[in-house]
Amino acid sequence: MRAAARVSTILLRRASVMQNYFARGHNLTVPAPANVNSGDFLLIGASIFGCAVHAAASGANLEMVTDGVFQNVPKATGAAWSIGDIIYWDSTAKNFTKTATNNTRVASATAAALAGDAVGQVKLGVRTI
Repeated sequence: MRAAARVSTILLRRASVMQNYFARGHNLTVPAPANVNSGDFLLIGASIFGCAVHAAASGANLEMVTDGVFQNVPKATGAAWSIGDIIYWDSTAKNFTKTATNNTRVASATAAALAGDAVGQVKLGVRTI
């Protein structure tokens, strides 16, 4: 069998197994819930969280990154972070926090931060394997 034919056969087999696969999901396009600036963090509904790739007017298509490591993100002061800490998003204060009450789990700390620090480093895309 020729190499091109083998590749086609492999691709056809994969396609028949994963016919409902749509995308990797690292970036999603969603309607902007409000006017958004590039770099803003957003919680869409109860579970889609990410960072705006570009500015968008309310209702316009917005691409957001939902997975990856982000540095210099807004951090609530008052609690130190250790690498691996569970991090939540405070939609009211628009910052990352260790406080679970009334907030949404969205990330893990990827660098230590002091209690007085106003910025931190996080990995979006919570995994619980």
